[in-house]
This record gives sequence, C-alpha cells and structure tokens, in this order.
Amino acid sequence: MSTPNVKDLKIKIYADGADKEGMLALYKNELVKGFTTNPSLMAKAGIKDYRTFAKDILTVIKDRSISFEVFSDDLAEMERQAMEITTWAKNVYTKIPVTNTKGESCMPLVKKLTKQGVQLNVTALTTVEQVDAVVNALSGGASSIVSVFAGRIADTGRDPIPTMKKAAELCKKEPQAELLWASTRELYNIFEAEECGCKIITAPHDIFKKFSMVGKDLTDLSLDTVKGFLADTIKAGFKL
Repeated sequence: MSTPNVKDLKIKIYADGADKEGMLALYKNELVKGFTTNPSLMAKAGIKDYRTFAKDILTVIKDRSISFEVFSDDLAEMERQAMEITTWAKNVYTKIPVTNTKGESCMPLVKKLTKQGVQLNVTALTTVEQVDAVVNALSGGASSIVSVFAGRIADTGRDPIPTMKKAAELCKKEPQAELLWASTRELYNIFEAEECGCKIITAPHDIFKKFSMVGKDLTDLSLDTVKGFLADTIKAGFKL
C-alpha cells in the first residue's frame, strides 16, 4: 500500500460548516480553498439572523469561494433570495437544491440564474440522472458547482464511486461546472474524490483535525491505539 501525501492532492478542499470561530480558524489553513454552509448547519450553530451572519463572515473571507443556500420551498421566492445572496460578494456561490420538497425540478430556475451570471452551487444531488439534468441546465452559464452527496449515497449501503465517476465525465461537458463530493464522512474520501475526478470536496470541520495522521506509519498507529486503551483504563480506574 502506497503512503498517501496531502501535498500530492490536486483536488480543492472546502470546509463545510457554519461555526464562525471554526470557519475563521480554517481560513488560516492553506489547505482550505473554500467554504460551504447550509441552513441546517446554521441552525445547529445557533445562528438567528442569516443575512447578518453571512455578511459578517464575508468581511474576512473575501478571496475564497463560499456558498450560501436559499431556504424557500417556493421557486419564485428561491429566485428572489438567490438574486439577493449573489450581491453579497464576488466570491459568493448561491446554493440551489436540485428539487424542492415537492420533488419539483429547480432546473428552470438554475438555467435562468446561471444565464444571468449568478454563480451557483446546485446541491443535494444523488443520481447520475440528476447530474445530467444539472449540467445541461448550467450549459453556457456562469462558474458553478455541482454538489453530489456521495456520503449520503454510501449511507444507503451503495458504493458512491461509480456515481461520482460518471458525474465527473458528465461535468467535462461544461468546464465551468465543477463537481463537488459532498457529505464527506472520513478523511480517505478526499483521496477517493480525487481519484474519481472530482474538482472539489467539502469536509466538516472535524475532518481537518485528522490531517496530521495522513501517511502515519500503521505500526506506530497500532501502538498508539494500544497506549490510548491503557491510558483510558487507568483514567477510568477499572479493576477485575
């Protein structure tokens, strides 16, 4: 087994989260090339004012891609929100879901927005058919991101690799549409995503804490694991 090296990676790594302190800390990390957020992450972080949070973060993160999502289920309202979000900064990508909760396609809206120069991050994709539809909708439009939720595909017991490889081939038709591996579950997904041809992977903040382990000698890792078990046993005061 070859020893992996972070320096050999060409894929762009984005940080996924809405914790201000964590985002600003990762902004100082040269490995982080961009950021993604969503309403669920913002709610989890306790954010009450969406607009204020976004504009505050953008006073610092000015030179890397950052995605903010619309949060309406109505296509007309999605459009209104998208047209506001895109004005916040030049590095902003507006996230539009592939469908609304009724299963209605957002592709007409995606096509309209991208033709108007709105940088989009089309999100929540899980099938090759959806990728094909999104790439077609983005044809000839602005710089964009196609976010396929590989981690959620894997959560169903399916291997996401075939889907991601097919998605990468489809995205080649529109070079301005970059394929993003979303819902990352483990650090190794970064290497898998690059092998599949993804241009971007977004990872939760906790994943970045594991980067120091990349390439670690596996015998040393085994020994460290045993040492950890013993330390926890002593701390707990277990006796037989």
